[in-house]
Amino acid sequence: MALLSVDELTVTFGARGRESKAVDGVSFDVDQGQVVGLVGESGCGKSVTSLALMGLLPDKGVKLGGRADFDGNNLLTMSRRELRDMRGSQMAMIFQDPLSSLNPVVPIGIQVTEILQRHRGLKGEAARKEAAHLLDRVGIPDPARRLKEYPHQLSGGMRQRALIAMAVACAPRLLIADEPTTALDVTIQAQILELLKELVDEEGTALLMITHDLGVVAGLCDQVNVLYAGKVVESADRHELFAHPMHPYAHGLLESIPRLDAPRGEPLKPIRGSINDRIAWAEGCAFAPRCDYYTMECLTGTPALTEPAAAGHQVRCVNPVREPVEIATLDAGDATVTAHGGKNA
Repeated sequence: MALLSVDELTVTFGARGRESKAVDGVSFDVDQGQVVGLVGESGCGKSVTSLALMGLLPDKGVKLGGRADFDGNNLLTMSRRELRDMRGSQMAMIFQDPLSSLNPVVPIGIQVTEILQRHRGLKGEAARKEAAHLLDRVGIPDPARRLKEYPHQLSGGMRQRALIAMAVACAPRLLIADEPTTALDVTIQAQILELLKELVDEEGTALLMITHDLGVVAGLCDQVNVLYAGKVVESADRHELFAHPMHPYAHGLLESIPRLDAPRGEPLKPIRGSINDRIAWAEGCAFAPRCDYYTMECLTGTPALTEPAAAGHQVRCVNPVREPVEIATLDAGDATVTAHGGKNA
């Protein structure tokens, strides 16, 4: 059994006939010592999924459905008190914006030590020494002095490291990282990703990485789930997904990455339209208005997750992008048709 097993998770906002599903039947597993990625553009439901798992969504105006079993216990049906006991000790989260996540009027040391007091029973000098050790572990120089400083006195990278120190203070079995490298320069980003990888390798922590950065996915994740409009549209092993993306959305995400070996002046290949250009899943594939491969069958109801190719590679598409082919020339009478790699064979 997986440490975390999410089955048909739904999150609905609103009431009285004005409801909107932010998460629409998301399912995935995270095993101990595994890194699983949730990938997609803003508005696809990644962060809402994480907040639902942590029990941090408001009580009013929100409806939860499905199951989210953590070590055999359904997180969606647990009381607030039970979740408070688990947060920090068994499961923890690194939030996207450290400046807004940290209390601006409380020194870093107090924010770290209160976790140690709540879940590990450390007090006084013992708690301060452990807090300094945690800051040193995540690479913050002169940790004893930093404990006395406020969040605004730290750089963006240091604030993010302080959040990580708080998240790993009690060696949680599950760590959720919600875009932990947003707005950081590439050097600090690499250091934080290396730190997270070390935590997974040394502690056997299960890591759920939420990001829109495919470079982060390529360097860290074992399994990848691509979300679009609240649903998983493709799920595969990292190597399989990057080698053979089958859903047009995942394919478009990879094609839109700038290439260093591209000829000078070659234009980028963005996905046309925006996240607002979609239809309801009940009417068909939500990505159809932006898709270069759609057919009329795409508009006849919600497509199911299937395995059209490799085992374990699931895609929610009736006309998936087939395995890339080499440039080939097909004679059609007097005309010549050229098929390029990456298009449907």
